Amino acid sequence: MDFNEIIEFLHATARSLGAEVTSPWFYLQFGLILAAGGIAWASEAAIRARVDMTSLAMRWPVALRRLARVLVGSASTVIFAALVIAARIAMLHSTWPSRSYLLAVAAKLALAWLVIRLVTSVIRNEFIVRLVSVSAWFVAALSVVGQLEPTLQLLDSDPVSIVLGGLRLTPLVLIKLGALLIVALWLTNIASNFAESRINRSTDLTPSIQVLLIKMIRMGLLTIAVIVALSAVGINLSALAVFTGAAGVGIGLGLQKIVANFISGIILLADKSVKPGDLVTIGDSSGRISAMKTRYISVAAGDGREFLIPNEDLVTQKVVNWTYTDKNTLVKVLFSTNYDADPRLVCKLAVEVAAAAPRAIKNKPPNCILTEFAEAGMKFSLTFWIADPDGMDNVKSEVMLALWDVFKRENIRVPYPVREIRVRGGALPVEQVVEVSG
Repeated sequence: MDFNEIIEFLHATARSLGAEVTSPWFYLQFGLILAAGGIAWASEAAIRARVDMTSLAMRWPVALRRLARVLVGSASTVIFAALVIAARIAMLHSTWPSRSYLLAVAAKLALAWLVIRLVTSVIRNEFIVRLVSVSAWFVAALSVVGQLEPTLQLLDSDPVSIVLGGLRLTPLVLIKLGALLIVALWLTNIASNFAESRINRSTDLTPSIQVLLIKMIRMGLLTIAVIVALSAVGINLSALAVFTGAAGVGIGLGLQKIVANFISGIILLADKSVKPGDLVTIGDSSGRISAMKTRYISVAAGDGREFLIPNEDLVTQKVVNWTYTDKNTLVKVLFSTNYDADPRLVCKLAVEVAAAAPRAIKNKPPNCILTEFAEAGMKFSLTFWIADPDGMDNVKSEVMLALWDVFKRENIRVPYPVREIRVRGGALPVEQVVEVSG
């Protein structure tokens, strides 16, 4: 279809519409349609006020319950279609069929919208529902008025096409590609969610392997969906070499970090150096890994914050994984006593306190050693094991408080510096004498 044919098509359509509008039967049909619309709108308001959508057909099967809710939710469309069909039948029996053509078109459009609402009720995404509904109804409208084939020819004609290398793009090709991609991605999402649920229920796979398999399945299904959609509309994949080269240039110029984080995420999932649930320390950030995404990992701190750390940082920087091979964690408590205390008694008391801690591992006895005779007193190091690094600071605090109570009971003093300032012969000079008292 060339440009002159497009102009001729538009002129013919305008003449047909002009002839239809000048007929008195047009205004009769138009008035009946407006009356049906008003009655339908008022009836829907009354139905919605009397019907509880939440409990509607609660005990019915899923298919019937969905049908009932769609019919009630689209009550105005149902009533409008019924009224227009009744008016159409009445006019068919009283006059020529051509004089009720507008009523037939309105009834078909209302029924088409009702069917579309019923079909799209299985889709959860509101944006996709609206896009599919409007697009399908527009196609149905063109088909009802007999203009679908001319419109398709117009959208696929040379005046509106663009040729890029060996690739010919027209509005019709893009519309078909968009529709196929929506359907393919919807099916891909259903399949990947099913696979994810099956993988997550498997007890033979570690969390990191589960995440890796889920991501690989999603990427594989997404790639297949795109390839199938492109092939279905007749786009040769070899014609996309130009766009592939442009994407490569874009990656080289400004997407290095994104690609590096993506590849790093795959490496982390494959080597299992970190996995969801691990307690890690990365720089100044500590917490448990709550999620591993394509670009980053989420580390949940104990105070409600979540650190989003790029995957590349975990590959290139030092990472402390407290639960890499074993969750057992060594807790170290450093303390000092004065020189009046018996160091052997101090070590014995410290070991007893650590062994009595609720979270201390019983098959790994605590140990206390004298590390230094310092200027301010004797320094000791108490070590013991706990089964999980979560709340390690709380455990250390409990042991230190218990040590304080035991030292008070045994008259063991913790050294601290005492400073005395003596002033001789006036305000100046000032001599500072530092004494250490236990």
